[in-house]
Amino acid sequence: MRTTIELDEGQLSKLRTLAAQRGEKGYSRIISEALARYFVELSDEELEERRRVVAQLRGSLSDEEAEEARRIIRELRENWR
Repeated sequence: MRTTIELDEGQLSKLRTLAAQRGEKGYSRIISEALARYFVELSDEELEERRRVVAQLRGSLSDEEAEEARRIIRELRENWR
């Protein structure tokens, strides 16, 4: 599956270097491996804590703020690329 990610210059530079060292033309395999490691490292406890924190945010925006956020997200998605 294809997606777009934002990287800073330092991350992109390291990614290019690693890909070149491994003789790979793209970055997909490296990013996939990094995500797999990241997900393994997250314990169930950490994930549950993050879910709890996110759940506590529910309702923290007013209806107007939530609608404005939705509008901005829609606009960003429509204009992506």
